Amino acid sequence: MKILTVGVEEEFVLVDRGGRAPVDRGPYVIRTAGRQLGDQVQPEFFNAQVETASKPVSSCADLRDELVRLRAVVREAARAEQCLPVATGTPVLPPERPLTITDGERYERIGQRFASRFSTVDGLLSACHVHVGTLDRDLALALSSRMAPWLPVLEALAVNSPYELRRDTGFASRRAVEHARWPTVGPAPDLDESRYLTHVAELVREGTLLDRHMVFWHSRPSEHVPTLEIRVADSIADVDTVVMLAALVRGLASTLLAELDGQQPGPPAPVRPRLLRAHDLAARHGLAGCGLDPYTGRERPVAELVDLLVERARPALDAAGDTAPVVRQWRHIRAQGTGAARQRASYRRRGLFTDVVDGLAVLTAAG
Repeated sequence: MKILTVGVEEEFVLVDRGGRAPVDRGPYVIRTAGRQLGDQVQPEFFNAQVETASKPVSSCADLRDELVRLRAVVREAARAEQCLPVATGTPVLPPERPLTITDGERYERIGQRFASRFSTVDGLLSACHVHVGTLDRDLALALSSRMAPWLPVLEALAVNSPYELRRDTGFASRRAVEHARWPTVGPAPDLDESRYLTHVAELVREGTLLDRHMVFWHSRPSEHVPTLEIRVADSIADVDTVVMLAALVRGLASTLLAELDGQQPGPPAPVRPRLLRAHDLAARHGLAGCGLDPYTGRERPVAELVDLLVERARPALDAAGDTAPVVRQWRHIRAQGTGAARQRASYRRRGLFTDVVDGLAVLTAAG
């Protein structure tokens, strides 16, 4: 069995070390961190954000080391600018002054064309993306279709944005709701390479997208590296949850790839309304409610669906040595709750949103 490589992109919000509100200090933090990380630290859409990109690795232990290293460098660079990187899908506190869009022609064009879809507050969304490779575009698209029914389960594990601007939104992942304002956000269509290129070219021609890099499907072939990119997770504070998510994505993709190589027929792709319903349930409830069984489409407790996902991915998890750490972290999440549940628990202790933000701080060591 071929075990794919894995990499992670993490987006963080920069908050003031005093008041914990988002601040536009990204360019300074990136300049300082870039002396050690080079292009592994990058700007995001707003100057109040930074993004890190791990190198592709074969081992999840190596991935964890890489993520801890990137987080440590960014945190120290932020300290010099009197700010703190935090991992949350939406800002817990409002900024004290309007946020600004990152300099650059592309960001400027996106801001001009799609300004009606966001404001400088509700557009501040941060995610965690997992890449698996090396895959050509056609194979990435084939895997994307087979992975689609399981992505809501992964989303439910990674919810971490119940609060936005000092209010409980009622969702476990408000980021997923806000992000859906952007064009193409949602389940990927079932396409081969030829139809993909035609479809995306038409979206660009008609002005729906600025370019191919703006395809925001939940799973997409990357346009800058030879990978399949999974885009359903909020930014996650706990590094071990990030590694577990990456291991499950890689395990599922590698298992399905082996079945593709063996010419085993896959199940028919779920209809889009069912996928949309499954993602809506994940965003609303995380692990606290029901999701849709990928096989039957019927409602079932999400915790049972996670167990089902682990079993589905087990051939590749076993081959990579990832089963034990995945199961261990899954037990931890069942006991302690998702990021969204822990945010709400932080607030309940004293009724302070600053406590919530402090719980989301990017750590330099254990994560």
